[in-house]
Amino acid sequence: MIVETDDKSGFCFGVQNAVEIAEKALLKGEEVYSLGPIVHNDMEVKRLVSLGLITINRDKLGRLKNCNLLIRAHGEPPDTYLTAGKNNITIIDATCPIVKKLQSKIRDAWLRYKEMKGQIVIFGKPGHDEVVGLLGQTKNEGILISVPDDLVKIDFTRPVLLFSQTTMSISNYHNIAEQIKTEMIRAGISDTDNYLKVYNTICGQVSGREPHLKTFARKYEIIIFVSGRESSNGKLLYTACKSVNPDTYFVSSPNEIEKSWFKGKKTAGICGATSTPKWLIDEIRDLILNF
Repeated sequence: MIVETDDKSGFCFGVQNAVEIAEKALLKGEEVYSLGPIVHNDMEVKRLVSLGLITINRDKLGRLKNCNLLIRAHGEPPDTYLTAGKNNITIIDATCPIVKKLQSKIRDAWLRYKEMKGQIVIFGKPGHDEVVGLLGQTKNEGILISVPDDLVKIDFTRPVLLFSQTTMSISNYHNIAEQIKTEMIRAGISDTDNYLKVYNTICGQVSGREPHLKTFARKYEIIIFVSGRESSNGKLLYTACKSVNPDTYFVSSPNEIEKSWFKGKKTAGICGATSTPKWLIDEIRDLILNF
């Protein structure tokens, strides 16, 4: 059987950067805490834990003092930095540069549009770590939209500045923007170009992978998609593969693979999310080749 891996799958720049920063800090022999899993991939988290990384939740943050705290690629709200300053915590900031730039845009827009009674609307997943950081830039006054039903939160007679979590579907984002525009027109706003500002804040590495993986998935009889179960990006890209190749299987580790999937198949493709380590993809490839 021919087994090939997608050369564009694996960590995006932001995640790769965060992992390298964590490894560098751990190699110094110092104790390093990560506020939440450094990446939404259990296998990679286990590897870093074996090097000494300690994962904590937000509840424990307030009790930490005099230590090193890693800020993950997803970023954090301003309150986290304030708490760190009060508790003599050294911040190791591994926020993805794209997320950091987005945080700054949202913060500036919120400060500028407050006097104009404008609304900061963020298209994203409730409770997602990146979204928590983005809403924090507005002191949680921003409006979170996840599905069309959430549009009732918006006052369509007032200006809207629309941003998106970096890992959302670009087509869904465009649809939400069009629905907001339609509702503004229904509310009597004719000059929607001035009332609705849509910012292109979806990461190019994410939006570019979706069409690429659809092309990749069509080439093989079976697709093994490798990702952590909690990865927002993983769910999005898996769905993209499944839409063009029904024989697409979602796995998080090698022990989830079943030999029966490959019966009668002559070609297999292996790909993954932006939060999937390349070493895990290669490990799964080697396992399949040994069948």
